Amino acid sequence: MPVSTPKRPRIAVLADSDTRWKWGALTADRIAPEPSMEAASRDAAQAGPLLDGFLLRGRATPTPRQLREVGVRADSLREVTAVEFLRAMAEGSYDVVVLSLVGGGVQAMLHGLARVWEHRTRRPVVVTGYVGVVYEKLADGLLLRHGADLVLANSRQDADRFRAVYEGVGADASAVTEVALPFLGGAPYDGEHDPTAQQGRRPYTVVFAAQPSVPDSRKDRTYLLNRLVQHARRHPEREVLLKLRSRPGEHTTHIEELPYQKLVQRLDPPANFRLVYGNMGEVLDRTDLLVTVSSTAALESLHRRIPTVVLTDLGIRESLGNHHFVGSGCLASWEQLDAGHRPVPDEEWVSRQGVAADGSYDSAFDAARKRIAGLLDRPGGLPPLTPYYTPVTAPGYLPGILARHHLGPDGTPLPGAPAADKDPGPVRQIVRRAARGAYRHGVQRVAPVIRRMGEL
Repeated sequence: MPVSTPKRPRIAVLADSDTRWKWGALTADRIAPEPSMEAASRDAAQAGPLLDGFLLRGRATPTPRQLREVGVRADSLREVTAVEFLRAMAEGSYDVVVLSLVGGGVQAMLHGLARVWEHRTRRPVVVTGYVGVVYEKLADGLLLRHGADLVLANSRQDADRFRAVYEGVGADASAVTEVALPFLGGAPYDGEHDPTAQQGRRPYTVVFAAQPSVPDSRKDRTYLLNRLVQHARRHPEREVLLKLRSRPGEHTTHIEELPYQKLVQRLDPPANFRLVYGNMGEVLDRTDLLVTVSSTAALESLHRRIPTVVLTDLGIRESLGNHHFVGSGCLASWEQLDAGHRPVPDEEWVSRQGVAADGSYDSAFDAARKRIAGLLDRPGGLPPLTPYYTPVTAPGYLPGILARHHLGPDGTPLPGAPAADKDPGPVRQIVRRAARGAYRHGVQRVAPVIRRMGEL
């Protein structure tokens, strides 16, 4: 049976959060094999890949609002369990499958897919990677992703590090493929705007890109919020925006226990200070200075040559992720910013990070597309998926990872795994929403209290 029958390439994307859905769907569009001449000659909107989206059910499953904010199209989109996704992959016919998940989820799906495709003569190309900057758990995350046909690296620096890890444990490193972040784009920065905002022109705009889990303490988050509000008071002619990832009760890739929305209620910010949501690219359209601790938004900003600052106020530490920006030329503190300092990015560093501010971004995915096309045309089809972790190499680690997704040691669904033959009924939907709400309440309200009690 051929992998795909439509003229347009068909791609499945499995994601477990709003951010990973954005990365997975945009990556799928950029790495899709070229459509046939027949498909390409049709309307341009119909000549791209056929994209089926699957949202892995869990604590960070995107809400409808988050999906609208991401703004990525899909020909179909539905929420599934891991077992339901594997059933769909066994019954469906795809050219490419993109696994946009946390490392353990990728590993479980690799073993599950190897099982459901074990008797196929042809199978899809499996692709995975990272949403943004990789600054922690490098070896752990990479080895959990090993076994995919392509492991995408968002920069030349990441590609070198990925290969070094695989080769260092004796694993095949040929899957590592250098690309770039798929959501870079937008108009280049055209200079500062009129600070007086006269004649309809907007004011100079400072944007702080918040992160759900960095920093994670109330003290540090309150400090950053106070400095941002102080900056707004010192510069009433400026617009100062706090760009937030999610509303209270929503989750993204990381858990946010202390939302800035709640912390700001204790302050009395000036009129030129506002909270904003929405697509990061649209916010950058009006940004004159982007400030963050270590958000991937810094790379989006640098790509557009917007003045960008990575804060050092809380130190340069691995736990904050801002150590990744050592050598970037972008490190600075609020004290320096308030005094008028504007960092100048190091061009060599920027080039190694896949930011592609030199205009080479359009070709950043050429190698991945070429490689996928070659794999799809491989005589006799692709070999079975062979992850580095097996019951032989990691007998004390792998079974637990698979069990979290209701899979046995051989990738087969365990007895009692959620059924995949019907959509959830009204009662099941109500119970699911209640359970998710209870989980979020526990994360945001109960867990911090327990931790504080433990510190007494």
